[in-house]
Amino acid sequence: MQNPMPTWYLKDFYIQWIDGVPYKLKAPYDFSFLGKYGKVFKVFDEQDSGNICFGAEADDGKRYFIKFAGAPAARNTMHADEAVANLRCAVSAYRDLAHPNLIKLINAEEIGGGFAVFFEWVDAICAQRMYPADYQKFRQLPPETLNRIFEDIVGFHIHAADKGYVAIDFYDGSIMWDTANERTVICDIDFYQKSPYIGRMGLWGSSRFVSPEERADGALIDEVTTVYTMGATAFCLFADSDRSPEAWPLSEAKYMVVKKAVSDERSRRQQTIEQLIKEWRAAKRLSPR
Repeated sequence: MQNPMPTWYLKDFYIQWIDGVPYKLKAPYDFSFLGKYGKVFKVFDEQDSGNICFGAEADDGKRYFIKFAGAPAARNTMHADEAVANLRCAVSAYRDLAHPNLIKLINAEEIGGGFAVFFEWVDAICAQRMYPADYQKFRQLPPETLNRIFEDIVGFHIHAADKGYVAIDFYDGSIMWDTANERTVICDIDFYQKSPYIGRMGLWGSSRFVSPEERADGALIDEVTTVYTMGATAFCLFADSDRSPEAWPLSEAKYMVVKKAVSDERSRRQQTIEQLIKEWRAAKRLSPR
């Protein structure tokens, strides 16, 4: 493994290399401990969670996705100790919610002056705009595939609700499609909480997915909140987050189902995720408007 130094300062960031792969930090940090897990082939350094993530390949050819907290990540807005505490707390959710559509947790440990969580690597495209090449491929998926992804995501969240969890900070960056294996993969549930959960101002989440109650201090966050998130997910997948009737490509009946799910008033939404998916399936089948 190559030494991550030398380090170069560029504008507001330091640029380091590891196994020939460059990445940004707010300050130099020694990642040589990653050699224990193999050769780094990919770095994700634009996360705003306080983590920096790596793809690493071991000598036996197995690949891992490594999420690390404790380093001065380029977009980190919190103290390193807070990022470590958040990632440490996330491990229980991955263990409790193990599912065919959730990225597989392998291990977690204190290492390198921080905390690392190790998952199986998945070759997949991501729905988020942050990854332009993936995003363009995702936007080109046929409606039938998008419908399958939506049903997989809803199915996972029914499972999460059954386990007593509410979705917090689920967004398009959490959604991946494994094209080779035709499998939906959910890759980020770090901030999921046991339900009911009392929210606070500044709670994690993309503005396109966050319900009104998640923007208020002391509001109840529960399965009805996750219903809103699932409705926002449908608009993300099928209409690129445009909620206007003109942008919706499927039947009007399906539009009315997900429009109901993203109602600002909780009482107007479907009251369970099961109710949402039943109404979705009962609506007019996939077809152009």
